[in-house]
Amino acid sequence: MSQRKLSMVAIALALAVGAGYAAPGLHHADGAKPGATAQRAGVNGARIRNADQEPGNWMSHGRTYSEQRFSPLKQINDRNIGGLGLAWYYDLDTRRGQEATPLVVDGVMYFTTAWSKVVALEAASGKRLWAYDPKVPPEWAINACCDVVNRGVAIWDGKVFVGTLDGRLVALDAATGKPVWETLTIDRKFRYTITGAPRVVKGKVLIGNGGAEMGVRGYVSAYDAETGKLVWRFYTVPGDPSKPFESSILEKAAKTWSGEWWKYGGGGTVWDSIVYDPDLDLLYIGVGNGSPWDRRVRSPQGGDNLFLASIVALKPDTGEYVWHYQESPGDSWDYTSSQQIIVADIPIGGQVRKVLLHAPKNGFFYVLDRKSGELISATPYTNINWATGVDMKTGRPIETPIARYPGSDPAPIIPGPGGAHNWQPMSYSPLTGLVYIPEQDTGFKYKAVEHFEPKSLGFNTATDAVAAGLPQDPNIKKAILASVKGHLVAWDPVRQKQVWEVERPAAWNGGILTTAGNLVFQGTAGGNFEAYRADTGEKLWSAPAQTGVMAGPMTYTVKGEQYVAVLAGWGGALPLIAGEVALKSGKMPNLGRMLVFKLGGKASLPPAHMEQPVLHPPASTATPATIHKGEQLFQSYCSNCHGDVAVSGGVLPDLRYSGMLDDEMWYGIVLGGMLKQAGMVSFAKELSREDAETIRAYVIFRANQSLAETK
Repeated sequence: MSQRKLSMVAIALALAVGAGYAAPGLHHADGAKPGATAQRAGVNGARIRNADQEPGNWMSHGRTYSEQRFSPLKQINDRNIGGLGLAWYYDLDTRRGQEATPLVVDGVMYFTTAWSKVVALEAASGKRLWAYDPKVPPEWAINACCDVVNRGVAIWDGKVFVGTLDGRLVALDAATGKPVWETLTIDRKFRYTITGAPRVVKGKVLIGNGGAEMGVRGYVSAYDAETGKLVWRFYTVPGDPSKPFESSILEKAAKTWSGEWWKYGGGGTVWDSIVYDPDLDLLYIGVGNGSPWDRRVRSPQGGDNLFLASIVALKPDTGEYVWHYQESPGDSWDYTSSQQIIVADIPIGGQVRKVLLHAPKNGFFYVLDRKSGELISATPYTNINWATGVDMKTGRPIETPIARYPGSDPAPIIPGPGGAHNWQPMSYSPLTGLVYIPEQDTGFKYKAVEHFEPKSLGFNTATDAVAAGLPQDPNIKKAILASVKGHLVAWDPVRQKQVWEVERPAAWNGGILTTAGNLVFQGTAGGNFEAYRADTGEKLWSAPAQTGVMAGPMTYTVKGEQYVAVLAGWGGALPLIAGEVALKSGKMPNLGRMLVFKLGGKASLPPAHMEQPVLHPPASTATPATIHKGEQLFQSYCSNCHGDVAVSGGVLPDLRYSGMLDDEMWYGIVLGGMLKQAGMVSFAKELSREDAETIRAYVIFRANQSLAETK
């Protein structure tokens, strides 16, 4: 191999590592080394149920079983928040998306990072106690729709549980980080992933999975916390009706499907929300979207397609079905119901009702009776055009004529697949009675493909990726980008009315924490961590994070001193896929860090440095027909990771800047799998050499277009 080609490979590997593939070593701000010993972490159901009696701990994903993400702590409050400063920070070894909420138990912090890694730190100092790497095969990243992220761990009886991207559930010793048991939760013949945090209920570890865009069938499983043995499994969509159904409820659900849906997987993955109600001893799961998105493909004669886009109540001991409420019948838009479900007791109609509060992707805020699933109210919490309301007699949305994107040139639909609210957790304050939602305004041009053929790589949505791409006409592009915004919304679930909002210049802002100090905390896509007055929305405090913040913050105490922590790091679905839409807040370094603040904190972050690459593409000589075909191929196979119309959203390498655009090494990477260990698998089964050349011609064209825009 020539020296030039060796250099090119080195550059490509450096780009991949810089984009967040495994980089060596963990680094702490003060240079602390491993060596201390973590606690046993004796968390159980009684401690979680009585979490308010020890508010200094954060023992489960949403702090309590209710997942309200409200903390009774108020040492840090709306009167002294100006004195909040950085106490310590901990640098991570990966620059991919960071979505985890850390847990703190008895002075020890446990959290996950990208690639399903787990870290335990001293919560007061940030000193590392142990770290665990499950060694997820880099090539499995091709199966992840939305980055190699992970949203956190669960803790129970001295064990830390993590679900890995490649489908394993691992139990670690909380004191040492060493594996206790491991079980495979998926069939690896299918393209499943795990990105959500496990929950533990009554000695059972609960975990779902993702992969609806990849053609899988969804389910949630319960494993014995001591042994890792499967206790029960609930499938969310029916399988092949020629085979016995796993339960009688699935036999009934099959009547809401048509065609041969099981050949496409069906979808319905339980990729995030799993909530337990100890008062009623019920488990609630949020079910995801259909596979593929367009119902006309998976269920050609229509039907509601249960239990897609639904909240389903189960018995936690057996997984037996109790009730369901479907929020988006016959989902055709990726309107998952996987967004966080909050359990609360609120006054409605003169009596206190036991309810579920939910703000899923489809833009409606739902209040449900959590014992029966009865719809109490439903109102849009954002701008939508796919429905005008919800029929209170039937519980069904009242769809508009454009909802099912008819015709050859359908109108854009709001919200799009990113949703009016995605995985970023919302919070509820029992003091203000308000829910705080990380809302976003994003539309999408859904267009059915003429002939759908499932792919072994890339997304299987049955929608036209070219039609959905950002137009390059300057005026149209400017108008679309101006319409994409985010908001921090304070919502009254009783009156179903917005109380206040804070506008963000871009979508994909962070999750929410609310405290008894009358504070609301949120990180932003623009690289800040901020605090607001919970009752009025007045901005009180902000600190630079130097990178986009998506994760849900949390708070805890050590020896009576309160801390606020948030994981920073840019990534996930929108930054991977949405190109220029994801860059509305500006380009910034993608730094993975745990940031921890306290009153009087004096630490400071080192100066941030971001390389500024220069476009110097080869001349574009391809014909318009070649460029058009290249766009189709790029949008179908490459945009899921390298960005819409070849513009990276700040996570993985931007191919417009690639040194391979005029080099034969392009084929070695795209077809030969030379960067497999960096996560870039071979596409030889999907693409010919001519296809790879056509894609390169399109990227060269886009690079020259972009270069012209800068002059």
